[in-house]
Amino acid sequence: MSAWFDAILNSQPGHVSRTASTGEATWRSLRLFLIYRILLALALLFFFYSPSGPGFLGRFDPVLYGFTAVLYVGLTLISALFWYWGSPSPHQQTYLILLVDILAITLLMHASGGIESGLGMLLAVSISVCSTQMGGRPALLFAAFATLAILIEQIYADYAQLFPIHFPQAGFLGAVFFATAILTMVLGGRARASEELAAERQQELGSLARLNEYIIQHMQTGVLAVDEENRILLMNDPAWRLLGMPEAHAGSQLRSASPELDRLVAQWRRQHRSTRQAFRAEPQGPRIRTHIRPLGVGRVGDVLLFLEDDTQIQREAQQMKLASLGRLTASIAHEIRNPLGAISHASQLFDESPELDPGDRRLTEIIKTNADRVNRVIENVLQLSRRKPGNPTAIRLKPWLERLLADLVKTQGFDPSSLHLQIEPADLRIFADTEQLRQVVTNLCNNAREHHPDRARLQINLVGGRVSEFNHPLLDIIDNGPGIPPDVARQIFEPFYTTRNEGTGLGLYIAKELCETNQIRLEYIPGPTGGSCFRLHFTHLNEEITAS
Repeated sequence: MSAWFDAILNSQPGHVSRTASTGEATWRSLRLFLIYRILLALALLFFFYSPSGPGFLGRFDPVLYGFTAVLYVGLTLISALFWYWGSPSPHQQTYLILLVDILAITLLMHASGGIESGLGMLLAVSISVCSTQMGGRPALLFAAFATLAILIEQIYADYAQLFPIHFPQAGFLGAVFFATAILTMVLGGRARASEELAAERQQELGSLARLNEYIIQHMQTGVLAVDEENRILLMNDPAWRLLGMPEAHAGSQLRSASPELDRLVAQWRRQHRSTRQAFRAEPQGPRIRTHIRPLGVGRVGDVLLFLEDDTQIQREAQQMKLASLGRLTASIAHEIRNPLGAISHASQLFDESPELDPGDRRLTEIIKTNADRVNRVIENVLQLSRRKPGNPTAIRLKPWLERLLADLVKTQGFDPSSLHLQIEPADLRIFADTEQLRQVVTNLCNNAREHHPDRARLQINLVGGRVSEFNHPLLDIIDNGPGIPPDVARQIFEPFYTTRNEGTGLGLYIAKELCETNQIRLEYIPGPTGGSCFRLHFTHLNEEITAS
């Protein structure tokens, strides 16, 4: 019995659908009322059979009292089972409970001497619960039922002349029932309104909390919150990735996520100044710019840390600078083209003069050669300034490269035997703008030919596919030239850097820019036995994209 009673205390309805109409609060208050009834029924039964119990219990009709008390205990346990099963509804269960209470308590009161026993006041508790659960007319109806039951009991006692009757006390008790129902109804209505408002506010706060959590987790800036003992209160995913994905979580010490960041926070606590400092969480990791501010809520000493990838910030600043510089250089290039055209035209006219001696003719050739070189520089600069954003599409790499190499042989004068293609698997697909990728590959092939000391022996291998080290497609453009010295290789992608007098130094820079536009990473890899290799790392292509 005690184990079953504990289950009633701690369990929840087994088959209840907790909707707005049968709220959890209704079931919870019904459970408390059931616990009270079980305790009341057991107490009335125990004190009746106990030698030390009050003598007025069942003094006029012990048999009726004992039978009713046992039956009352059994019915309260059955009602507890109904609650546990979750059927019928809470209102229906309340109706049954009140009917049982009115009948049982009225019989117990009659067996104990009527109004004078005081047991009738127990009905006020049941009526108040009914008013709280249902309110309105049902509460008044059951107050009327209880009053009617008390009056019938008094009339029967007077008719049978069992004990002295007290109609005024019965009327007063009925008035108490109605007053209890009305008062509890008013207070219960206000309590329900307050509870509904609190539930609504709780739901709104929960929605705001989920929204804040979603925003914090998906923002690009890393966010950490630590308490005065440097324990992590919050760390979003960007912060976790910037710190090198450490084995740290909420509740861990900050030094377990980043000793350097722990040192910066300790330094900030000593200085109490809001400063921006940069550090590296890992030796080869990105520079992280941190901004520390007091949290402003909770205990004194809690701080909020904002982490940003300093490399990305510098890259964006560099892009803005290059964009401004590009507009400036484009304007300058337009202004240079007019006098440059005049110089070139004048050198051509001067070269056509029959009286020109060999020395002067050599000077005109120098003027023409350098004018052409300046014109190529201007064309490249204007090409950069006019470049539009790419329109990436899915490309089957092998057939696309086969067409490109055939075009290089036809239009660029490449020897067909110098170009070799190997793509595995044959159906490998990439994602890029076709025209811009064509320009990149053409520039790299032309660059290999121009720097080869013996063009008759030039060999260019285009090898593409997937390798186990990477999860994305690759394309290597490998030549058998002399290679690039290490000190030069560090600068080959800088604009206007060239090792040839006739070069502009913009070919590899343009190729690099076009690759970045298409989210392709271009890098130089020196050959182990000489030669050069330019590797293109393509972005991963989803299988759902249809190849063009």
